[in-house]
Amino acid sequence: MAENVKATPLHDRVIIKPAPAESKTAGGIIIPDTAKEKPLMGIVLAAGPGKKDEPVTVKQGDKVLYGKYSGTEFQYEGQELLIMRESDILAIL
Repeated sequence: MAENVKATPLHDRVIIKPAPAESKTAGGIIIPDTAKEKPLMGIVLAAGPGKKDEPVTVKQGDKVLYGKYSGTEFQYEGQELLIMRESDILAIL
């Protein structure tokens, strides 16, 4: 399920591990790396405590849906991760 991350996001930030991009279409056509679309789903690895009057509603292990251009990509301990505000998350799946 979710992996442990030693980093703790501040305030209403959330660290997400994006789902792997699709490498094959439903018809069996292999998609090259340059044509793969950025995934829109991921798993929450860590969540901050929230703002003063707004606690964070997502928790570690939640599968979430987020916007196409949401968040900032970064590498941490050899993993490609995203950090974004909780408000950028569209749904918990």
